[in-house]
This record gives sequence, structure tokens and C-alpha cells, in this order.
Amino acid sequence: MTITLNHTIVPAQDKEAAARFFAKVFGLKVESPVGHFAAVRVNDSLTLDFDDREEFESHHYAFHVTDEEFDAIFARIREANLEYSSDPMHHNKGQINYRNGGRGFYFYDIDGHNLELLTRA
Repeated sequence: MTITLNHTIVPAQDKEAAARFFAKVFGLKVESPVGHFAAVRVNDSLTLDFDDREEFESHHYAFHVTDEEFDAIFARIREANLEYSSDPMHHNKGQINYRNGGRGFYFYDIDGHNLELLTRA
């Protein structure tokens, strides 16, 4: 059996703003509303469904990308002057990591979720 994640709900202070931020950074687009969610299609099988919440804890979302996708996303991160780090605790600001022969980094979205980009699992 092949199990794939179809969607996950991402809590946000402003679901529309959070979806637009995510879509812009990752080079994606916000889809037509799915119910009351602001949805961003990540790939053929996954959407992130942003939902308004008054209170929530920060979540960690990790994205495995190609080297080309990494370069494009990293360029948008730098153009937006977003802080990034090589580690999940954000101690090594302004650095990327080279784990498993690939590249990776962490950054926060506008709601404080810790997003990770990596080219090698």
C-alpha cells in the first residue's frame, strides 16, 4: 500500500496572507478556496490548507526539493530579506547546511512556523 499525505491544515493569524506568503516564497499559487481554507497546491498529491486561528503553536514543515528549486526558493528568501539559518534552533543565522551531501536551511513564515528546505533526505 502506498500512503501519501493529501492535505494538512496550517493554522494562521490571517489565512489569506499566510497562503500568499507561502506561495510567493515557494513559487506556487494560491488555489481557489477549498471550503473556508486558503489552499496552496504543493505538488500533485498535497495541498496546504491555511486556516484562521486566534491561538496556535508553531509547527515544523520540511520540504524536500531539487537543487534547481532550492536555488530559486533561496533566491526569493534572500530577495525578501528573510532571516534563515542552517539549524532548526536558528543559532547559525545567515548560513545553510550541507547534510548528506545536499543543502538545507530553516526560516520562519509570517506566523512563526519553522520551515525547512532540504535537497537530500
